Amino acid sequence: MDERVNKDMAGFAAAIDYDAELMLRVKGGDNASFGVLLEKHRCPVIHFLYRMVQNQAVAEELAQEVFLRVFRSRGTYERTAKFTTWLFRIATHLALNSLRDGKHERMQESLDVEVDDQPVRQVSDRRPTVEESMVYQARLGEVREAIATLPQKQRAAVLMHKYEEMEYSQIATALSCSESAVKSLLFRAYETLRARLAHMA
Repeated sequence: MDERVNKDMAGFAAAIDYDAELMLRVKGGDNASFGVLLEKHRCPVIHFLYRMVQNQAVAEELAQEVFLRVFRSRGTYERTAKFTTWLFRIATHLALNSLRDGKHERMQESLDVEVDDQPVRQVSDRRPTVEESMVYQARLGEVREAIATLPQKQRAAVLMHKYEEMEYSQIATALSCSESAVKSLLFRAYETLRARLAHMA
């Protein structure tokens, strides 16, 4: 059992190092490696940005700026943190700036529309009925709407914690704050969400 756990941990570490290794190759002039990183992380970044700004066109525009900044920073890149932590720090900074400067008006888009979502994992072969799908979409829409009404930093923390499965230390780096501040943000956010979604329990 221990041997298998060690192998799993080693595999996980290798996966993390792979992104950093690709970025180091980009730093060395290998533009093809940048294409690999772009292909791998573009959808998750757009998905995160969409949940932050609630506008697909703006999310895609900001995502382009994220990867442009990544490429421009290739010469000074150092493997001091996980690549995704660095990436989401850039994305969070741009999203918060976009929301603060008010240059982009939100388009009235339905919150239950999937935007570059990851495929839904099927736990069984049984396909949901039409009624089950409608209930799921309605509940999903309520959750998204509740998250969208959170204060900006709380929303960013929740999205990184819940959807990107980032650790407190990674979120702290992305938000340029302490881990205790992240825990406080998440505590307040989840308390608010729990109250607003109590009827769904």
